Amino acid sequence: MQRVQQFAELIGPNIYLQAAIIAAVFLLVGKIADWVISRVVGRIAKRSTNDFDDSLIELVHRPIFLSFVLIGLGLATHRLGLPATPTFVTVSVLQTIAIVIWYSALGALATLVVRTLRRSSSGKLVQSGMLTLIHNVLKVVLVALAIYFLFIAWRIDVTAWLASAGIVGLALSFAARDTLSNLFAGVSIIMDAPYKRGDYIILDSGERGVVTEIGLRSTRLLTRDDIEITVPNGIIGNSRITNEAGGPSEKHRIRVGVGVAYGSDVDNVIDLLERIASDHGEILENPAPRVRFRQFGESSLDFELLGWIARPVDRGRLRHELNCAIYKAFIEEGIEIPFPQRDLHVRTMPVDN
Repeated sequence: MQRVQQFAELIGPNIYLQAAIIAAVFLLVGKIADWVISRVVGRIAKRSTNDFDDSLIELVHRPIFLSFVLIGLGLATHRLGLPATPTFVTVSVLQTIAIVIWYSALGALATLVVRTLRRSSSGKLVQSGMLTLIHNVLKVVLVALAIYFLFIAWRIDVTAWLASAGIVGLALSFAARDTLSNLFAGVSIIMDAPYKRGDYIILDSGERGVVTEIGLRSTRLLTRDDIEITVPNGIIGNSRITNEAGGPSEKHRIRVGVGVAYGSDVDNVIDLLERIASDHGEILENPAPRVRFRQFGESSLDFELLGWIARPVDRGRLRHELNCAIYKAFIEEGIEIPFPQRDLHVRTMPVDN
């Protein structure tokens, strides 16, 4: 203010002329800044491969120009030497206009950043809805900052308001305890990423299915019966999750157990089971299917056919098809599948009276 006043006194004794010159100088500086940003910097930004910087320049060049204009008008108002009340009202109105301008600009900037992240990212932020949460949080923060600076511009004491907001926030936190628990658990799930959309998971409580939606409050599963289950994230966050689609790939290994009678040709059984798996079109060749002789059972030699499939969700159907193929092949080869039998010996008969 002192430097501006010294500059204004060089113009002449007329304070109205001084105020007009101050406003005109800042208008000119704003025009120069606007030209540098929109033309010079904008020309450099157009050489990049993305349009984020172009949109950013389009957003900020006008608020910067208007800020210089408002600063010039505020300094000119002070130079006029008006009474305290008109000066206060005029400067507060100018500050309010500046706050509205920058609130709109920063809101558009937040939308631009979220949109750019959504386009360029294919990871857990996009799939989980975390970007939506970030966008909403930014909106709330901008609104709070705008209200705070409006209070400062009009010299309103914010201490009582902050105290009231703290009490209200504490009451709401107690009232929405379960909702907040699910919210924080949802953020933890999104950041930790124990599963993603499309994975086949099993919970401790027995729910299992394909993840169709990961929200901030709950996760939705689609079971094999085409029934959608909504599980609160607070429950999932405290449960052990089996993700059958996790790991290096989505491949899943199925196990088909079968028993043959004692005296059967072991090598023939192994070759037959491996051939059945290899002939099935949905059993993967890499890793190759294998057969293991597990144990000597009470009435059978127990084998296990191990094969890899592309998706865990097909496990039940493919096990059914392999069981059918094994049963038919054993009948053709004359391999007996034993079953438990019990002999009942009657030592005494009841006497008829």
